[in-house]
Amino acid sequence: MVQRSQWGTRAGFILAAVGSAVGLGNIWRFPYVAYENGGGAFFIPYLFALLTAGIPILIMEFTIGHKYRGSAPLSFFRMNGKGAEWLGWWGIFVSFVISTYYAVIIAWAMKYTIYSFNMAWGDDTEGFLFGSVLHLADIPGEIGGLVPEVLIPLLLVWVIALIILHAGVKKGIELANRIFIPTLAVVFLLVVLRAVTLDGAAVGLQAFFKPDLSKLADPTVWVAAYGHIFFSLSIAFAIMITYSSYFPKKSDITNNAFITGFANSGFELLAGIGIFAALGFMAAQADVPVGEVATAGVGLAFVVFPQIINEMPGMNGIFGAFFFLSLVLAGLTSLISICETYIAGVSDKFNLSRTKSVFIGVGAAALISLLFATNGGLYLLDTADYFINQFGVAAIGLVEVILISWAFRKLRVFETHANEVSDIRIGMLWRICLGFITPIVLGWMMLGLLRTNIFRLHETETGNYENYPDSFVLAGGWSIAIFALVMALIFTAFKWSKKATDFTDYDNR
Repeated sequence: MVQRSQWGTRAGFILAAVGSAVGLGNIWRFPYVAYENGGGAFFIPYLFALLTAGIPILIMEFTIGHKYRGSAPLSFFRMNGKGAEWLGWWGIFVSFVISTYYAVIIAWAMKYTIYSFNMAWGDDTEGFLFGSVLHLADIPGEIGGLVPEVLIPLLLVWVIALIILHAGVKKGIELANRIFIPTLAVVFLLVVLRAVTLDGAAVGLQAFFKPDLSKLADPTVWVAAYGHIFFSLSIAFAIMITYSSYFPKKSDITNNAFITGFANSGFELLAGIGIFAALGFMAAQADVPVGEVATAGVGLAFVVFPQIINEMPGMNGIFGAFFFLSLVLAGLTSLISICETYIAGVSDKFNLSRTKSVFIGVGAAALISLLFATNGGLYLLDTADYFINQFGVAAIGLVEVILISWAFRKLRVFETHANEVSDIRIGMLWRICLGFITPIVLGWMMLGLLRTNIFRLHETETGNYENYPDSFVLAGGWSIAIFALVMALIFTAFKWSKKATDFTDYDNR
């Protein structure tokens, strides 16, 4: 019988789990979400969401992987047969879609790391990004041709991912995270230290931390906190189940979940300090309020930050290179974890060697990612990211907690398993969080999202997300979210390899 791959050390697993959780969103999404939703006051719902949803789901997913010792589809199959297996494949195909465009953003960050040394973007940072780098098409839906400025670093990203994943769990993923995560921590800390010494940094930090307690009465702020925690911790799309299936049998599940959750939050807080200190500097230079320069996502990283770098009094190139290198490192560690979900799933289901699974999985993702390296790639990426996150990750999370809590009734079984190997014991409070609080909040969030998108209630001319036309939203958004679910059902219909069904080295109680 072939022994399932295992992490070399507990520290190796924690670094890999933290590396998966700490991604681009920690740096470019969290600071703005916090600022928009009450500043310092946002930390109250944020902490509440972390303790009632984030860490409880992490404990649940760590327990599933550790108990059933398989990829997400195999773990769900062992839990409740074909009736549960599709949930694992759903997470895997959501991961597959995310990996195809996530790699492209890392490729942009790689290019900008090089551009930083001579500030190649000039004074018109927006024109440089959309014109010189992306050669962006005029109309959403217009694909155009491949853009060499994106294609070359994109191929490099996939080669790096291929090498790491091919080397295996211990010698590839664990070793890479042992190098990348400490490097990311040091490099990003240098970025933050430089940012807080800039003129105007105090104003930016005041804007970030100043509590607007009136926001706590707004239900949308609490939903935003739950939404962010959910997307930030890499839960509900097969990653944490896959990673925890490589645990040694004697592993402290709850302790690892708390360490991973708080490490991720600690990095987000550090990112908030660095980003808003830099934005405070920019606001001071332009003599405008911080609110006028605060933004998130692609605009923050590739338009606003180059402007900040231009205005800095010294060490501009180094500061820029370190900032974009942070994005590259955070992105790569997350991308590796996302790819590992479908590599493990395909290997388990069809009894393929790791080499074949890596080349098939990464090869297919790399091929499809070329779509996002075209002239129309940014429009596709933006729409796919919105729909696959809202109607993929969040929907899976909701269905997962409802099925496990109320249909399969496995919470007490998982509680017993986790308590047998962990120092921190879980009990009724953990079951209440997963059986009631998380489904209610996520259900409310999902109803709101469905209502907004089906009835086109976005505050745009078309009523669609980002004012995209109906045909583009249908082709580039809804169809991709539905694709993940349909493919999950198709893969569930295939038979398991004999090796997977004969393997009995898991907890079948």
